[in-house]
Amino acid sequence: MANISLKAQQMPASAIRKLVPLSDAAKKQGIKVYHLNMGQPDIKSPECALKAVRENTLTHVSYSNSAGLAELRTGLIEKYYRKIGIDIDMSEIIITIAGSESVNLALQIACNAGDEVIVLEPFYTNYNTFAFMNGLTLKAIPTDIRTGFQVPDIEEFEKAITPKTKAILICNPGNPTGTLYSKESMLAIGEVAKKHDLFLISDEVYREFCYTDEPHFSAMHIPGLEQNVILVDSVSKRYNLCGARVGCIVSHNQEVMKAALKYAQARLCPPVLGQIAAIGALDTPDSYIQAVREEYIKRRNYMIEGLNRIEGVYSPMPMGAFYTVAELPVDNTEDFARWMLETFRLDNSTTMVTPAASFYKTPGKGINHARLAYVLEIPELEKALHVLEEGLKAYPGRRV
Repeated sequence: MANISLKAQQMPASAIRKLVPLSDAAKKQGIKVYHLNMGQPDIKSPECALKAVRENTLTHVSYSNSAGLAELRTGLIEKYYRKIGIDIDMSEIIITIAGSESVNLALQIACNAGDEVIVLEPFYTNYNTFAFMNGLTLKAIPTDIRTGFQVPDIEEFEKAITPKTKAILICNPGNPTGTLYSKESMLAIGEVAKKHDLFLISDEVYREFCYTDEPHFSAMHIPGLEQNVILVDSVSKRYNLCGARVGCIVSHNQEVMKAALKYAQARLCPPVLGQIAAIGALDTPDSYIQAVREEYIKRRNYMIEGLNRIEGVYSPMPMGAFYTVAELPVDNTEDFARWMLETFRLDNSTTMVTPAASFYKTPGKGINHARLAYVLEIPELEKALHVLEEGLKAYPGRRV
């Protein structure tokens, strides 16, 4: 039998999805699984986005321009980015297959195989996957759960930089932590990027979900860094269109965008029906976004208060996105997550969490941390947290 490649064998499994078979098996047994593991909101997509797909008059779903439908690119520029103070033109935006392709493209464009990229840990686990795919090394700067995973002293960035460093990759607000970086922190990171002429790849797909009085400060607003910033964006979270698989890559750097177009041409085009949904979503009223934001604040408050009432559990208060990383009183969160799905039952139900060790680069870090998403309605969150609490009490590997 032919053997698969060594690279394929070594490809890291998704920390978010690798336990799904256990969840599916539990459901086949009639077990109710409360999903706190994945950023898949239960909130309805905007009606204007759904209507655009339902009422489209296409008689043939053909290829779009590799850079995306002109109507979508123009719409994003005029109806979205200009509203939030990001001034770009058609040559500075390319539609991608969700934000994931944008991150992957940005890394391929910014770096050669063997180069290094600085990240703050914990970080979105698929950054590690994309780095592996492209022969890159992530250099992790630790952050502390007790300070809400805020950006550490800028000297920590200086210590991490080597001649192989080509980029800094951030997510703001953060997945998995829900951390929101202040304007001051963003400007400080920008100064490091300017000093060492590094690319700053800024994943801002959760931009609408900031829970402070201060507005979100985009990397695109850092003065003097216009040629270094590569912006990653997506309609998945903003408009609850995760399955549309539509995002974009944005940069003022024309060499970056010319390279991105070559990659885009190689994969032909982004999903056409997803683009049609995204065009419709541009007419989403501000009231929809505000209502979703307010709902997430309620869910966040309920979840964080509930988690911190459980003996041995600690979670900081996230100020963005819809995630938190919590410290659990267990020996190993992955073992605990498996045990919950395979063994523990309470009133014929269990709770699924995401082990957080894969969100860390430093060996041994995060082994008793879990990423939890508050994407369920509060009555469901209440049940999920009750099952989690009882599971922690019964778990054989509980830390005293």
